[in-house]
Amino acid sequence: MEIEVLVVAGCPHQQLAEERLRQALDAAGLTTTGFTTRVVGDQAAAERCGFTGSPTILIDGRDPFARPGAAPALACRLYRTPGGLAGAPDLDRIRRALDDAGPGRSRMRTTT
Repeated sequence: MEIEVLVVAGCPHQQLAEERLRQALDAAGLTTTGFTTRVVGDQAAAERCGFTGSPTILIDGRDPFARPGAAPALACRLYRTPGGLAGAPDLDRIRRALDDAGPGRSRMRTTT
């Protein structure tokens, strides 16, 4: 599983997203699974990777929290959580996204 956190420089929610992602990985038993953080520096880079705001979490190149029709942009991103809008997805949503993208799941779907 390849996991990446995409941010703009100086993103105020980068640390929160990274902390929640680490907690979700640990809770899912993926304690040895790491992730990288990449700074998206310009609009062209945002368009190439489908970056729709900072922070964005990609799991195997896919944004599990993508909003349909959201345009790539160098901007802050807000997430709907049970407690209201937040600068990062809540822990439960990240855990579900990890479960959905679990190792071998896509291969099992195509070969079964």
